[in-house]
Amino acid sequence: MLYDLSLHMGYIYDVPASGARHILRVMPLSLPHRQRLIAGSVKITPSPDEQSNFTDFFQHPATSILLRDPHERLDIRMQARVQVESQPVTADFSPLLAKLPEEIDDCWSIDPSSPHHFLGSSPRLPEASVIADYSRQWKTANLTTLQIAHAVCAQIHKDFTYDPKATTVDTTPKEAFRLKRGVCQDFSHVMISALRSLGIPAGYVSGFLRTIPPPGKERLEGADAMHAWVRVWCGETAGWIELDPTNNIPAGTDHIVVAYGRDYSDVAPVIGVLKGYGNQKTVQAVDVIPLI
Repeated sequence: MLYDLSLHMGYIYDVPASGARHILRVMPLSLPHRQRLIAGSVKITPSPDEQSNFTDFFQHPATSILLRDPHERLDIRMQARVQVESQPVTADFSPLLAKLPEEIDDCWSIDPSSPHHFLGSSPRLPEASVIADYSRQWKTANLTTLQIAHAVCAQIHKDFTYDPKATTVDTTPKEAFRLKRGVCQDFSHVMISALRSLGIPAGYVSGFLRTIPPPGKERLEGADAMHAWVRVWCGETAGWIELDPTNNIPAGTDHIVVAYGRDYSDVAPVIGVLKGYGNQKTVQAVDVIPLI
C-alpha cells in the first residue's frame, strides 16, 4: 500500500511559554522488506531558535528543538509518503515457552533489536503482580511462544473496553488493568507487561493506523489517529512479530511504524520541558490516505 500521511499536533498555552526544549519522533521509519519512507518533512511553528537531528539508541530519527522566546502556541506538522509491504504468512517456527529461555541465552547481541532489552521492567512498565497473575494461565500451557502471544492479545481484546475518556497518557498499566478500559496505549502496555511476566520479550510500537469508514459513509478528514501496538520476540527463527491488541489483529499493511521502544517513554511523539504556568490545550489530527 502507498500512503500519504499528514499529522498536526498543536499545543495552545493559557500563558505564553518560554525556554522550551522538545524532542520529536513523528516521521515514519524505513524498514527493510516492511516499509519505505519515500519523502517526508516536518514544519514547526514558531520556527525554533535551535534545531538538530540525531538517531536514538533504537535507531530512530529524532529532532531536538529549542524555543527561547515566549510563544502562545506550538504547532508541529508532518507530511510523508510511505510504501508499506504486505508480510508473507509463514508457519509457526517459534519454540515452546519452556524452550524460549534457551534461545534468549543463545542471543549474544545487545544491538537495539536484541530481545534482552525487552524482558525486564522499563520506565513506564514496572513489574505489576496483578498483571502477572492474569497471565499465569498461559505459563503451564503446552503452547508455542507465538500461540501464547496471540492468546494474550485476544484475551486483552475480549476483557478490555476501548474508552478514550477512561485514561490519560500518564495512566499506569496497573490502573488501566484495574479499569479494564482505555486506549491503544493502555492495551499495549498491559499486553507487554503480561508477556514479560511470562519471560517473553515484548516491546511497544508507535505509528499510524489507517481507519476505514463504515459502508456508505465518507471518510472524515483528520479522523485517523496515532496508534500503538506490540512487538513480540518469538525465538531465533521466527524473530519479531507484531500484534495489535486494540483490534486483535496482526499488524499489517494498514499499520505504519514510526518508532520501536520498550514502552511509551521511548517513542513519545513529543517530549520535553518548558517554562510557564497555567493550563494548555492539545489538538491532534491525522490523515492516512491510501493512494494505491
